[in-house]
Amino acid sequence: MPPPKEQAFFWRDPVLGNMELLRATYVTHSFARHTHEGYAIGVIDAGVEEFNYQGATHQAIANNIVIVHPGEVHTGHAGIPSGWQYRMFYPSIALLQSTVGQLQPKYAASQIPYFPVPVIVDEELAQGLRALHMLLERSDLPLERESQFLWTFARLVQRHAECRLNWTTMGRDSRAVQQVLEYLAAHYAESVSLEQLATIAHLKPLRLLRVFQRDVGLPPHAYLLQLRINRAKALLALDMPIAQVAVETGFSDQSHLNRHFKRWVGVTPGHYAKGCRFLTH
Repeated sequence: MPPPKEQAFFWRDPVLGNMELLRATYVTHSFARHTHEGYAIGVIDAGVEEFNYQGATHQAIANNIVIVHPGEVHTGHAGIPSGWQYRMFYPSIALLQSTVGQLQPKYAASQIPYFPVPVIVDEELAQGLRALHMLLERSDLPLERESQFLWTFARLVQRHAECRLNWTTMGRDSRAVQQVLEYLAAHYAESVSLEQLATIAHLKPLRLLRVFQRDVGLPPHAYLLQLRINRAKALLALDMPIAQVAVETGFSDQSHLNRHFKRWVGVTPGHYAKGCRFLTH
């Protein structure tokens, strides 16, 4: 039997706040350590996905549900030589908060659904998520897509989530890290040195590296790269030419953007741009 072929299909659903969706087969592809602004929630169709998350290595097999919380550093790679197939949803925090609000109106807007178990065994719900993913790809009825999303994700939250406050108390070092984050957000396309960041934070470079890694989960250079990737996604969604996107986001050329983008997002910039134009109606 021939080995599975790597392939991926990405799109966004305008009815659900431009939520990103992905179905893919990966064999040799390995995701770099990264985070998401929103959730990463998916169901494994076949094979085994292995990923590092919250200080442990996890494996997900067929009909397992995988959930990664916003801002949590994680990886993703094949757990067996033949790889894995999965279907992923990337809902925003606001979209999940809205779902919680339907179930528990008393919860404040500062609370977000938290899923304490990253690999969930719930075959009935896995089938529901798979059916929803297929429906979102083919249905041309906005009402159907909205209704089925709310119904399915309400069950996910009700069965497997708890709510936690979306804030942390920051000490002096964490406030310094926040200053660095704000600087990087404003200067992501520029060449930035560690010494420069340390001066902004009023910390020694080694101390900055330690507290930044502790608070963010990534070293400054990886966080900067992720900022560039996220900005590139926004520009690609506006149909800006890929070569221009590379220049605008601080990459030396288009090939460097392509290489890093695929490792972070799982598809090429061209594929991502095409997916942003994908409409099901």
